[in-house]
Amino acid sequence: MEKRLIVFIDSGDTLIDESTQVYDEKGIVLEAELYEGAKALLKALQREGYRVCLVADGEWDSFKNVYEGNGLRNCFEGWVVSEKVGVQKPERPMFDAAMTAMHLMDVDKQRIVMVGNNLKKDIAGANRYGLVSIWMDWSPRYFHEVEETDWTPDYTVKSPEALMPLLEKLNGQLNI
Repeated sequence: MEKRLIVFIDSGDTLIDESTQVYDEKGIVLEAELYEGAKALLKALQREGYRVCLVADGEWDSFKNVYEGNGLRNCFEGWVVSEKVGVQKPERPMFDAAMTAMHLMDVDKQRIVMVGNNLKKDIAGANRYGLVSIWMDWSPRYFHEVEETDWTPDYTVKSPEALMPLLEKLNGQLNI
């Protein structure tokens, strides 16, 4: 059964461990390892009926290699990649493109969460756009201190396993 909550999710250091990325001579990621529990999370989101859109900065072919290589491409209904949009998060066009890819309207924003590891990009972008922000705080990279007011996440989780119960709770709080 389809859930009402919609999940926009980042890739690098949210699902994929950036320290394991192997690049070709053009800077395209050929392969990378998922964080422990990330594959199970994506499969659970799919199984439970969540609509999921990848909203990530990088090159299309990198994400294609990683997610197809790990057998996870079909876990995403939509893909929004900065290379194709022409800007990176936290810029509004990234989120506009995700809304378009998922056939959503402004009224749907109250049902969308943005999950990411970067306070400056993922969390600030979601907050500015009017989405619920969930910080995946397990990567040693990037920002760990809130430097701007809009970098404050609505929720914080420390592992992929902790995300699913939060999503279920948030989905249950939506008015049907």
